[in-house]
Amino acid sequence: MTDSVELLANGWGMPVLSDINANSLLDAVLHGRETLQLETKRVSGKMVGKALQTICSFANTHGGWLMLGVEDFDKAVGRDRLFGIKENPEAIDELLRKMRTQFAPPIAGITPWFLMTELRDGKLDQLIVIQVAPSDKVHSIVDGGTWMRLPASNREMNASEITELSYRRGVHSAESEPVNVDFDLLDTVVWRQFMEGRGLASTGVADQLYRIGLARKVDGALKPLRAAVLLFADHPGALLAASGMRADVRVFHYKGTVEQAGDVPNLKKPPKTFSGPIYQLITQVNAYVQNELAQGLTLAASGFQTVHRYPVRVITEAITNALIHRDYHLNRDVLVRIFDNRLEVISPGLFPGRITAATVQKMGSFARNPLIASNLREFPVPPNVDAGEGVRMMFSLMRAGNLYPPQYREWRDQAQEAIVVTLLNEERPPVWEQVSDWIDRNGPINNSALCQISSLDTLKASKLLQRWVLQGLLINDDTRGKRNTVYRKPSQMDTDLLPRLPSNEDL
Repeated sequence: MTDSVELLANGWGMPVLSDINANSLLDAVLHGRETLQLETKRVSGKMVGKALQTICSFANTHGGWLMLGVEDFDKAVGRDRLFGIKENPEAIDELLRKMRTQFAPPIAGITPWFLMTELRDGKLDQLIVIQVAPSDKVHSIVDGGTWMRLPASNREMNASEITELSYRRGVHSAESEPVNVDFDLLDTVVWRQFMEGRGLASTGVADQLYRIGLARKVDGALKPLRAAVLLFADHPGALLAASGMRADVRVFHYKGTVEQAGDVPNLKKPPKTFSGPIYQLITQVNAYVQNELAQGLTLAASGFQTVHRYPVRVITEAITNALIHRDYHLNRDVLVRIFDNRLEVISPGLFPGRITAATVQKMGSFARNPLIASNLREFPVPPNVDAGEGVRMMFSLMRAGNLYPPQYREWRDQAQEAIVVTLLNEERPPVWEQVSDWIDRNGPINNSALCQISSLDTLKASKLLQRWVLQGLLINDDTRGKRNTVYRKPSQMDTDLLPRLPSNEDL
């Protein structure tokens, strides 16, 4: 490799992948195809612009790996695809330089690596692997557009898609937008409780909301922000309906363990709708759900009575998070669904920032609506402490009660996207902790691995895996034949099949 590339690599502090990581990554690349999180490119003069688009799209989507010095999947097979980076070292220099200067805002989660390997001609040379983490911002290429990742390619986003991604990532929140609502409608009992909690003087609702950042001047006229309406109006959903927003909570209590579609739904009673300021909604919905669970003893199909065992604090936290962190620009209510074997809380919108279903336990919450979250803390008895510990508390209490951990997943294929939190009303077997940890460390599990972990025979292991699939704890992948079926957690993306590379701190 030329001196210029060597010097630039040293300047970037670019490490060389270990043999284990290099072999694992190469095997995944050479025996697969381009995916949502993987792309390969030969090193040429035209490569730089395309590579920047890929890096931008990875950051704006789910992250991924770009391998340079490798031919496209459709043009060669196996090691015949390995050309190395000596074809055009100047292009590598240019790309590494532009990676630092051509993204707005700059992309922080980029890690380049050198990978030593034998090329198609038998010579030893280097490839470059660029690992891109999913970002909590929306990135563009300077004078080059804003890009998103498709299953095996990149596409430039239009203005409406960029706006939607800004809402989804939490870069922009509907709570901060001014609305045409009369300030007199915010002078409520809840507003006076809030004033007492903060020790505010009675100088008028409009003046006080302006002073604390919950109102803004628009063309010289003072208007409340959506956050103020959600926090203090008696019926915020009705007041905001004209702007295409819903803010109520609906509770459904079903007979049995599944929702049965048809002329006569299997509901125990008509759905209950709650409307009001968030502070009251949290208390009212939680009290109603707890009462339903206390009185909701039903005979299951087995003939045994169903007793709900969820910790009270876990239910309260799930409801609180749904109302505080939901995406309020979506025209959908928060839903709570009670079944004999589980409780579901459905919150409009996807995870903001870099949070995923697989990382929510470690990362805690992200304040998509910081105005709502911070002002709720100011009530005499705040429903939240806004310290990011609530989700971890949920996992801890469910574990202490010998229950399965909360299941977080995203509904992306719905008319409106949502996060679903599921609490299973079933004691977990001791082997689940071992299986869960094994999957987190190694990826999908098969019957043979479960037998080794649990000392179960093949038949019992198979029944246990199928039971976890029915419970929604695992999903099965039999695309390689039933004998090669593997099982993974729903929170693990199906496309996230490449090895997790170490960070610079791990070297």
